Amino acid sequence: MTTEIMEEQESLQQLSEDDDLDRQESDIRQFVTFIAGEEVFAVDMAPVQEIIRVPDVVRVPLAPHTLEGLANLRGKVLPIISLRRVFGFDEMEYNDSTRAIVIDLGQPLGFVVDRVASVVGVEPDKIEGVESIRSTVNTELLSGLIKDVGGHAMIMVLDFAKLIAQEFAEIAAVAKNRDLASTGAEGTEPEEDAAGDELQLVSFEVAGQEYAMAIEDVQEIVQIPEEIIHVPHSESHVMGVMTLRNRLLPLVNLRRMFDLPSRENDDHSRIVVVSLGASSVGVVMDSVNEVLRVAKADVDAMPSLLAREGDLGDISEICRLDNGKRLVSIISADNLFRHSAVKEALTTVETIQDDNNRENDVDLDDMTSDDDEQVVVFRLDKEEFGVPIDSVQEIVRVPEELTHVPKAPPFVEGVINLRGSVLPVIDLRRRLGMPTVERSDRQRVMVFLISGMRTGFIVDSVAEVLKIHKSAIEPAPHLSTEQAKLMARMANLEKQQRMVQLIDPTHLIDGNDMTKLAELGV
Repeated sequence: MTTEIMEEQESLQQLSEDDDLDRQESDIRQFVTFIAGEEVFAVDMAPVQEIIRVPDVVRVPLAPHTLEGLANLRGKVLPIISLRRVFGFDEMEYNDSTRAIVIDLGQPLGFVVDRVASVVGVEPDKIEGVESIRSTVNTELLSGLIKDVGGHAMIMVLDFAKLIAQEFAEIAAVAKNRDLASTGAEGTEPEEDAAGDELQLVSFEVAGQEYAMAIEDVQEIVQIPEEIIHVPHSESHVMGVMTLRNRLLPLVNLRRMFDLPSRENDDHSRIVVVSLGASSVGVVMDSVNEVLRVAKADVDAMPSLLAREGDLGDISEICRLDNGKRLVSIISADNLFRHSAVKEALTTVETIQDDNNRENDVDLDDMTSDDDEQVVVFRLDKEEFGVPIDSVQEIVRVPEELTHVPKAPPFVEGVINLRGSVLPVIDLRRRLGMPTVERSDRQRVMVFLISGMRTGFIVDSVAEVLKIHKSAIEPAPHLSTEQAKLMARMANLEKQQRMVQLIDPTHLIDGNDMTKLAELGV
């Protein structure tokens, strides 16, 4: 036998031995072991993406009880599920040991455990079936038992595929309609008979006086930013410049424009972004109240004697509400943009933009309105929700008392008289299965037109009108049939560390409840 043949046989024998060793090693399965309650569990390493500290979450109404909420994991929305709730264990506050195991079986999900123990390699003969404990323990969610590994006499192997199917059984059915749900329902036609006889206004307050502007002149309503660029040598009524989605927005203070006493901005203060043609300006208000529909018959022109000069030149009309007891001054966008303060603010921004364009050669108009969705943001508890601005008929204060109608459906809080029409009012907290709260001055009634019927929903507060770039809007995780219909999308504003759950108002009342509302004769 030649040396070459002998070397070849030795090489083949070594490869065969290596293959046997690889097969033996490949039979060893990797598991992550963890503690939940007093029990030790394991999960196969394959679907485990990562193990993280429990992040802050956004609570989701109409979701399964086991869902803690939704978290932002590097720009992706991650549902967080409590294993203690899944197994019916007592609740426990999170501590330094609490972790979320992120498992991907078609959709990443984070499962909260009390503590992660270790990663262990398990030989096949250490894994047994669950038949031996089936008579004493519910083994529905277990795929096997690991014995005498990692210092534990017995470790239960969780079958997360079964767990997900059990806890979120509706996901599969709803997912088929994902595309349909994410596109939203068709819009409803506005009421033609009322459109020509009414004005729709956004009302706000400055120094105890109520003002309003036509809603078509209001681009959006935003909160006061943390950083405002103050422009040297500008007039006192020019607050400065802020950045709004890669654009510079000049800010003016309406108090100072009207020579009213100055005050510090607070949590109620808002910036109303007003547009005229291609120009926009942010006007700082003490607070934004509501969206009004006002009959033109209740609107009077400002007396010419008062409107000739001075601050009142910005006010074009006054509307009379509550039989004249409530007067709202209407500010004209045309007059506002003729004000010297606004002219100066716009000139300041143009100068800054010209400098930026020369230095950086950037186009500040890259973001077109076609790339944005405009939503009204409101709050329920600590969470933010949004509805398309076109779906909101108006926003009004909650009256001191709601009239309760005999034989009204239990989900109806009562009715109110809205300009001669009876408006049924529903508590949105109750509709979404959230705890109710006592009435407060910050609550508002948002009025939607659903299947041709005006219906009001009480919310904790209305925060702002927000333009959201379409790239920040994504399908919401499908957690239940009702949640998937009502809140099929969400805005994940990563830079602002905000998640806004987007509601489709057409699904706020189902067919049966709509029939009950119609029976009220409203």
